[in-house]
Amino acid sequence: MKKDLQKSVGWRKIQDDLADQNGLAIVLLEDEGLSPIHTSNDNSVCRNLTKSKEFSSECQRFCGKVYSSAIEEGKALKYKCHAGLECIAVPIEDSKGKKLVAITGRAFTKSDDYRVTTDRAISGDWKDFPLTSFFENILLTSSTQNLEDLAKQISGLSDEEKELLSKVKEKEQLKAQSTQKEAETDKKERPTEKVEKKIESEKEELSKLIEKFNKKTEEHTALVEKISKRKTEELREINAWRSLFSSLLNISYKKACQSILEFLRDRYDISSLAWLESRDGHLETILAIGALKKQQIQVSMASNDKRLINAVLDHSSVELRERKKSDSEDDAQIIKLFPIAVGEKIRSALVLGEKVNDRKINRQISKFCQTVAPELEILRLREELTRRSWLQVALHKFNESLKMIDTEDFWSRLLQTTAELLQAERGSLFVYDEKANQLTAKAAIGSKADLIRSQDIKIGKRIVDNVWKRGRALVVPDFSKLRIQPSPDDWKYKSESFISFPLAIGGRKIGVLNLTDKVDGGIYDDFDLQLLISIAPQIAVAIDRATLKSRAGEFEQLSVTDALTGLLNRRYLEKRLDEELKRSNRHGYPMSFMMIDVDNFKSYNDTYTHPEGDKALKLVGQTLKDTLRGADVAARYGGEEFSILLPQTNMEEANTIAERIRENIENTEFPNRKVTVSIGIASASMDLNTPDDLILAADKALFQAKEKGRNNVQIYQSSERELQVS
Repeated sequence: MKKDLQKSVGWRKIQDDLADQNGLAIVLLEDEGLSPIHTSNDNSVCRNLTKSKEFSSECQRFCGKVYSSAIEEGKALKYKCHAGLECIAVPIEDSKGKKLVAITGRAFTKSDDYRVTTDRAISGDWKDFPLTSFFENILLTSSTQNLEDLAKQISGLSDEEKELLSKVKEKEQLKAQSTQKEAETDKKERPTEKVEKKIESEKEELSKLIEKFNKKTEEHTALVEKISKRKTEELREINAWRSLFSSLLNISYKKACQSILEFLRDRYDISSLAWLESRDGHLETILAIGALKKQQIQVSMASNDKRLINAVLDHSSVELRERKKSDSEDDAQIIKLFPIAVGEKIRSALVLGEKVNDRKINRQISKFCQTVAPELEILRLREELTRRSWLQVALHKFNESLKMIDTEDFWSRLLQTTAELLQAERGSLFVYDEKANQLTAKAAIGSKADLIRSQDIKIGKRIVDNVWKRGRALVVPDFSKLRIQPSPDDWKYKSESFISFPLAIGGRKIGVLNLTDKVDGGIYDDFDLQLLISIAPQIAVAIDRATLKSRAGEFEQLSVTDALTGLLNRRYLEKRLDEELKRSNRHGYPMSFMMIDVDNFKSYNDTYTHPEGDKALKLVGQTLKDTLRGADVAARYGGEEFSILLPQTNMEEANTIAERIRENIENTEFPNRKVTVSIGIASASMDLNTPDDLILAADKALFQAKEKGRNNVQIYQSSERELQVS
């Protein structure tokens, strides 16, 4: 009986094929709710949420109620559900006039929506779902046009397909009826002869019904085979693609791009291919095979060029001709560029370095590029999440290490700490000497480090001088492609990739950092550059302080340092505050400032004597040092008042730091009695853009903290009435 029932499956195969060909989900409904007749290629996000007791009610608000809305409107309805998935509900009828609704899509069309989903699944309200099942079948598509195309296919069913559609429910009813009869028979005890005859009669009647049903479905078998045969070749192609896509999930983004080039080379017999990535608004070559491997392709058009966008929409390519000095066009190389888009952004592009005359192959490659785009975006975003998590830990360790650097080997330890964060085996640090008016090598690590320290090479003739003068970082994947004299062979670099980074404070250039020979043998890229940008303020401040000590000597050092606490004094703080404000105004960076006052300090002195009061102030100063980050500047403002400058720190972050300071001082064991502090915070803004304004605002917030009972944090907004307690 079960074998006969399986023969009746017709519409299910059509629905499954349509879903596979379009890379989207199709859910067939006959009424409201989350119990469909048949589901094809469902998004794993939906599978998890609809089965969850906690979140299925949210799904019910969208997919669970769309049946009635679509039937009532009598037309396809577009909507985005609570999970950020784009859907289209299409009302259809089977051959008997029964009204059904097909939900198509359930896919992400914007990378931002997918980012939100990954964040919620990793650290948000969906974190209890197993990641393996939650991300098992993520559906992404380059635009809503793909959803609309599938919706049109569903709404334009032929009479034969509508007939097959009507059989889906008949099969379910027949199967349920058969199962129920078998269950009832099993439950009964040995029946009498009369009951046995009745059962046999019912079985015979049921067999006739099944025979009649199967006879009707056989009439449609030829139709199903005809439809399947017509799409077999296309499905074979898609299956090859999907086999590739499944292999990409276990490798890195860059290796995935390499695998794609090799797949296209082998499948379509195209030997010369290249992969381009969008960087700073332009497409740059990152991988190539064949003849293009020896060339450096530079595409003059921007990655948001309308021609690229139109090529995505038209499933076509952009033909580019090489610029030649000769007037003869025959000498010019012609390449085909297939843009790869995620949403409305061109993320990358595929280049064919040889002519392909077969229009069918060109069409397939274009469709391949649009199909592979979501798979690559998943890989890219996963790597981004992994890097982001690693970066938070690495930056924390870096800041902690920076606090410990206060020894005679300051320069080498600073360079070693930075190199470890960037996973570099070799590096050098050059600091500008104002008296000598030149860059001086302060430290070097790795092979030939002694040569760099000894200044046997003339600094300024190679990379460092150019980076210093231009004030812009240089990230080089392959040194051999630069028009610069190579380093001596005995230097024995392991890698051709390096990064050279200028260091500055408030627009004042102070040095250049060089790193090369990545531990894993890889190349330096934009991620490494962003990492250096994140830690550059801390490195620059550390260098600035070390240079200040070296240049000023002990006397000048005393002039900027508070003798009692060892913190910087008010004179230095006000100078730095002016520099940081100018930098903040120029680049749009956030910046915060706090004033701190030791509560009831006069009574502490009066009760326990001034020497004991000095001990308490020293302990407060030490607690500030232990609590703050490497780039923060703590100073003794005067008496029992302290101030802290927080570069590139917004109000919310400053408030968190202030609370940490307040709690740490409150929990510190002082010699005579418990000591607490009151803190006022102000952040740079259009209204607070001078040192005097910022200090006055923080002081007003501090006054409010005192008025509200001490041992609390107050935030200055725009008026005293808007001060907030933390």
